Amino acid sequence: MAALKTHIQDFLDHLEIEKNRSPRTLDNYKHYLERFVDFAKGSAMPNITPGQISLPLVKKYRLYLNRYQDSHTGAGLKLSTQNYHLIALRAFLKYLSKNDIKTLAAEKIELPKMPSRTVDFLEMDELDRIFNAIPKDNQLQSLRDYAILSTLFSTGLRVSELAGLTKGKINLNRGEFMVRGKGNKPRIVFLSPEAKSALQRYLAKRKDNDDYVFVSHGSNQGEAGLTPRSVQRIIQKYATKAGIVKKVTPHTLRHSYATDLLINGADIRSVQAMLGHSSITTTQVYTHITNRQLKDVHRAFHSKRK
Repeated sequence: MAALKTHIQDFLDHLEIEKNRSPRTLDNYKHYLERFVDFAKGSAMPNITPGQISLPLVKKYRLYLNRYQDSHTGAGLKLSTQNYHLIALRAFLKYLSKNDIKTLAAEKIELPKMPSRTVDFLEMDELDRIFNAIPKDNQLQSLRDYAILSTLFSTGLRVSELAGLTKGKINLNRGEFMVRGKGNKPRIVFLSPEAKSALQRYLAKRKDNDDYVFVSHGSNQGEAGLTPRSVQRIIQKYATKAGIVKKVTPHTLRHSYATDLLINGADIRSVQAMLGHSSITTTQVYTHITNRQLKDVHRAFHSKRK
């Protein structure tokens, strides 16, 4: 039977060609699976084959991940990162089984229960303060920055999706457009009247021929599109200027978008579709936020006999 490394490369080719996974996903899976191979070498299995993968070996691997320390920083692996290693291994085992290669059944590897994830979002007064921190001087950079924040809050775009937007993708007349998110999955996003107006003002003032919606101005004029890191710096700059001490990222605005929809009565399936989540469990992280409304119900209706 061929060594595991040969099968891993076949698996990665399968993910790229048949599953259309992104280069970043492929790199991550390669890293996680090669770590498993390196672990096996250290366990006196230098040429491990699929048939040698067993539950006792996986148990030792989980202990190895839990006790792992970086040789430079001494930092360990977060539980979520340990989970990613096991998810990659399970996906690999499923691939082997599907191709009639004898190995451990993927479903025998149980993932550890993750603690409930929380998300940071902005209250409406905090959002107002950030928008008000942007100069109203009608300068190109100010118009761009206002359009960036308006678009992020209106659409819930990921920062990579925003940075990759081109003029031809946006239909300002309809106030909606399609983006391709994780896994190259398409979804429709919608512009609020304010975001639509902000984009129109910004693009109307542009004199360049660059096809990207958001580009650098000033000393870096001519650069093709803003990077996600540049967008992050822009948002944090105005958050700091607004006196907001917590870290505010493009993803904070995405969280704020989802929270705002749910608090105002949107159903979770619709929010799932608008965020582009493949699983409802990913979207459910936001539902505990809307439970704050229960406090208002309790205050309004409890112990009225007093």
